[in-house]
Amino acid sequence: MRLSVIGCGYLGAVHAAAMTSIGHEVVGIDIDPRKVDALSRGEAPFFEPGLQDILTEGVASGRLTFTTDIAAAAGAAVHFVGVGTPQQQGGHAADLSHVNEAFDALLPHLREGDVVAGKSTVPVGTAAGLAPRVEAAGATLVWNPEFLREGWAVQDTIDPDRLVAGVPATPAGERAAQVLREVYHPAVAKGTPFIVTDYATAELVKVAANAFLATKISFINAMAEIAEVTGADVTQLADAIGHDARIGRKFLGAGIGFGGGCLPKDIRAFAARAEELGRRESVAFLREVDAINMRRRDRAVELVVDALGGVVHGKKVAVLGAAFKPFSDDVRDSPALDAAVRLNGLGADVVITDPQAIENARRLHPQLTYEVDRDTTLRDADAVLVVTEWDEYRRQMSAAHVSALTHGRVVVDGRNCLDAAEWRAAGWTYHGMGRP
Repeated sequence: MRLSVIGCGYLGAVHAAAMTSIGHEVVGIDIDPRKVDALSRGEAPFFEPGLQDILTEGVASGRLTFTTDIAAAAGAAVHFVGVGTPQQQGGHAADLSHVNEAFDALLPHLREGDVVAGKSTVPVGTAAGLAPRVEAAGATLVWNPEFLREGWAVQDTIDPDRLVAGVPATPAGERAAQVLREVYHPAVAKGTPFIVTDYATAELVKVAANAFLATKISFINAMAEIAEVTGADVTQLADAIGHDARIGRKFLGAGIGFGGGCLPKDIRAFAARAEELGRRESVAFLREVDAINMRRRDRAVELVVDALGGVVHGKKVAVLGAAFKPFSDDVRDSPALDAAVRLNGLGADVVITDPQAIENARRLHPQLTYEVDRDTTLRDADAVLVVTEWDEYRRQMSAAHVSALTHGRVVVDGRNCLDAAEWRAAGWTYHGMGRP
């Protein structure tokens, strides 16, 4: 099938390459010529495990092309729209300008019978507003939300745990859902749940999932706050309650909190949309979820300051991690960078390292000091702050090795990913998040 993908950022680039890898012919369209040039050369513009391989293969085969010309979408049977919906400046609501611009540009190139599949995360009610315009062009709008995890996005696209299609309750909607089944034929053939619903439900599936995950993280971080004043160990607490099948252990990792380009903005936009709908109280808890998350960043900085005797001015702090999570170079709303910026503002000599995210971090915060090599970052440090749980730090870095490099023996484990007993046995003052 011939497909077009409008918007070649994180979502669009992965989707375009993944669709090619399962047999489709795909044209990716983006307004950024530098991004398009890089993708056309088969170069991934960001780090995502597995993406480079399928991108290289797709471009080399000739079945994957990229352009800035929206007219190239003409002739595709399905048009995926995956542009960004950032948080509005000065507010919490989602900025839909990119979505509206994408649809404005695409509409003149639609043919009778085409399917337009929205993948952007949008406020509930957005699809219902766009559908009449798509229908006037003879096409059908489907809302097909994405559920990608950064670091596993290629796998999640090719082999998702579920597929959702919001369609109108018409014969055209039924046909559009069938077309999507054909697009995702390998997953459908192996029995992946394919859920057909209305527009509003499809939009809510995405934001509700993110809201639940964010709530689960902030719940265990709230327990960490209680643990810190009672002497309890939040990691043991999470293990114990995680054995309950109704709760589960995933996303019960207490620490410095969540970041990235999805969870923070999505829960804020969801709360803003609920207020617009007159149901502010229904998701009022999300504001506290957000507040708890931000408090954990404060706590990580506080632990470093307290461990260094209340003064960090002139002290070297080695910050291990810049990306908001491992297996990614994404620094959007990164707790790691937030903590580093705050310590720098207190006068600390902050040096940051990360296996993938240094250049992105440098563009965002050029005032900070970055070092590619982990051991150089650690050398002569008075304190070590672990904020992204890369294997280079949690599995491939021993306390004894670090002891030979640093000046001080203070480690703050912002992800509770180190072996506290090992570090304390090596003479370190170890501080976890919600751990005694």
